[in-house]
Amino acid sequence: MHKPSISAAVAARAIERRGSVRVFKSLVPERTAHIVVDLQNGFMAPGEVAEIGNAREIVPAVNRISAALRDAGGIVVYIQNTFDDLAVSTWSTFFDHFCSPARRQRMIDAFTPGAFGHQIWAGLDVRDEDLKVQKRRFGAFAPGSSDLHEILQARGIDTLIVTGTATQVCCESTARDAMMMNYKVFFVADGNATFTDEEHNATISAMAHAFCDVIDSDAMTAMIESQTVSEETKEPVLA
Repeated sequence: MHKPSISAAVAARAIERRGSVRVFKSLVPERTAHIVVDLQNGFMAPGEVAEIGNAREIVPAVNRISAALRDAGGIVVYIQNTFDDLAVSTWSTFFDHFCSPARRQRMIDAFTPGAFGHQIWAGLDVRDEDLKVQKRRFGAFAPGSSDLHEILQARGIDTLIVTGTATQVCCESTARDAMMMNYKVFFVADGNATFTDEEHNATISAMAHAFCDVIDSDAMTAMIESQTVSEETKEPVLA
């Protein structure tokens, strides 16, 4: 399990610029989606090509957030890293230059739809009402990656909670773009995972600096559970 820590310099700068490290005081559950990024066998099962052991440790926190948000009227979206023929043919920079030939083929084999590696990790509490979205780039909002933005907009979603793996790759890419597309984004410090604490903490510091409200899973769950929505105003009020 990671030991999350935001850089002291980043924290001081955030306080100077906006008054606190934290960003948002509330959310509207019915306008909120929990975006669970790439918690698939290919990243989580022992011995798989892209295994990140720390990702197995965040599953209880991810499930708690999902349960709280569903109960409050929000939605849960499972993002699946997908390396199908379209991804391979349109993203040659990654496949030709950032992978050896052997790893390239192993990654494609693992993350082709229908493969064991492409499947969502069995420890996740996936419900029938949850959504599944395939993405073909690191960030779910990158052009050509997925239709996540259209799906969320059709449901009136303006707030995202990001968990998953890898912290500094697909989770960070998705969260950065989301904020710049005008979503309010919570980045869960103990609900994201990668290889080392150094990589993880560099990302949560960057997120806290200018992109997201970095929050732990207990505080995230408590915030969700404390909110109700006024039918008249559609504004959050404390329960």
